[in-house]
Amino acid sequence: MEKTSVLVGMSGGVDSSAAALLLQRQGFRVAGATFLLWNGADGRCGTEREAADAAEVCRILGIPHHIIDLRERFEAAVIRRFAESYRQGRTPNPCVDCNRSIKFPGLLEAADRLGYARIATGHYARILRDGEGRAHLAAAADRRKDQSYMLWALPRQALERVELPLWQYEKDAVRALAREAGLPVYDKAESQDVCFIPDGDMPGFLERYAGLTPAPGDFLDGDGAVIGRHDGCWKYTIGQRRGLGVGFGQRMFVTGIDPAHNTVTLSAGEGLFRRRLTAGELNLLEGELTGPVAVTAKIRYAARPAAATLYPLEGGRVLVEFIEGQRAVTPGQSVVFYRGEILWGGGIILPELPPED
Repeated sequence: MEKTSVLVGMSGGVDSSAAALLLQRQGFRVAGATFLLWNGADGRCGTEREAADAAEVCRILGIPHHIIDLRERFEAAVIRRFAESYRQGRTPNPCVDCNRSIKFPGLLEAADRLGYARIATGHYARILRDGEGRAHLAAAADRRKDQSYMLWALPRQALERVELPLWQYEKDAVRALAREAGLPVYDKAESQDVCFIPDGDMPGFLERYAGLTPAPGDFLDGDGAVIGRHDGCWKYTIGQRRGLGVGFGQRMFVTGIDPAHNTVTLSAGEGLFRRRLTAGELNLLEGELTGPVAVTAKIRYAARPAAATLYPLEGGRVLVEFIEGQRAVTPGQSVVFYRGEILWGGGIILPELPPED
């Protein structure tokens, strides 16, 4: 197996296409692999239409292209988990689950089967190697586009074999590279929604797919008093202000969801900021947590890293204590830890939020 052979995960978009182009120019023996993930008819990640776009890019580059059907695995590991999280009053991030359970393990399996030493994607993040050759995941040069947050759950074996050639590029430069190379996807729009809910109708999808029929319940205030009625607690997320369906004479925010009692707690802002959270399903890329560790942490993709301390808890959980309160800490979302530019690890925010001081 050549050390300079690489299998690129190609979604049919400009980023993964440019990644294949750059690796080819760097002297790698390149092939593309596209996963079929669901049976969508439009141009979203994981559909046959996107696979056709990726195949055309590979034809232009003169490299092999492989289509791999992972639809059953994707439904079990991503779509079902997504629906079950909402049933439990959580707000999941399916892209994190897909990277962890589908894309990177799938790329590794395909690379081994097809005889490629390395794997690659079009994510905007960086791989740093220390003096011993050990790989570390780091933020991209353009922090506005950095996608390292979405990769915290990478299996360690994937991290050691992955190439991320876009780490030093801005999006406009990537599009220019693709255009100059004659790749037809150079001006393709980015998908902003959940790929398997192309119409953006989350409640409709959950009702159709998971049978989560509307179940009216109570809106509560911070003292537990009933202040209105909602039409299904799984339709709401922490921090939500719009679309509550009831007027309260002032701005109200969702600060708690209790699916066991079918209640949604609202406040005018009290309780929206929290300094402490617990997380599970940890993936610590830089070693075990045996005592307090100072980090910067993000509780959502677009958040700025904030100073925090990690404390190990029983059961493979961690307490994250921020210096300053974080807005709308949301169970089901990812909390990701950095030390300097290195991504140290991450986990899933749990519903059991610890008491504030």
